[in-house]
Amino acid sequence: MSSIERLSTGIIEFDKLIEGGIPKGFLIAVTGEPGTGKTIFSIHFTAQGVKEGDRCIYVTTEESRDSIVKQAAQFGIDFLRAIEAKKLLIIDALMGLEDSWSLKSLEIEELVNKVIEAKKALGYGRSRLVIDSFSAFWLDKPAMARRYSYLVKKVLSKWDFTILATSQYAITTSDAFGFGLEHIADGIIRFRRIVRNGVLKRYVLIEKMRQTNHSLTMHEITIVKGKGFTVLGEAKERKEDLHCLNL
Repeated sequence: MSSIERLSTGIIEFDKLIEGGIPKGFLIAVTGEPGTGKTIFSIHFTAQGVKEGDRCIYVTTEESRDSIVKQAAQFGIDFLRAIEAKKLLIIDALMGLEDSWSLKSLEIEELVNKVIEAKKALGYGRSRLVIDSFSAFWLDKPAMARRYSYLVKKVLSKWDFTILATSQYAITTSDAFGFGLEHIADGIIRFRRIVRNGVLKRYVLIEKMRQTNHSLTMHEITIVKGKGFTVLGEAKERKEDLHCLNL
């Protein structure tokens, strides 16, 4: 049995694909086109941290704090209670709110400083951080993606964080908005989508997970009302569908 401490994602069937969970202290790139399940996956990861007593911080750049709370509630996850219990802080980088836990700009130094401030407020202990999406910090300067990713990994690793950093891919080309996060990350969880006969199908593939004998197979996933992220099983699609997924 591996002696590596692993953090459950809160999704049992997904944990089985990565030997029980994400290794503690890793920075994981969660990549994919819009609508593929990255935010819901991140919400489950955060909720599991709250359940296990971790200090949890969720940075949202493309939705409001209120939107994240409402999404979680759709799947029976009470983020408001977690916030009130000082187990979770949601940093809003979208709305420009005049409160302590908002970012006034998408500058990487402000992000790092605010996350450290939040960790100090939550207290000592194992911590989970979601940055959703991280690519928002370099959309207008994609050449900075690798430098920003390295900075976040180097500085925040000293604060006992395990990090999920989502990265948006273009829906037309499935290409990343800037390159760099994937090179710095300890793991890459890639979400994909296709539309076949008017039906949206979602998939996940673990492209990289250091120190882990992870699944190498594409798995179909779905989002179930009241439950959330669900792994259906290995993808068994027609050849043309797999071609659309570049397999």
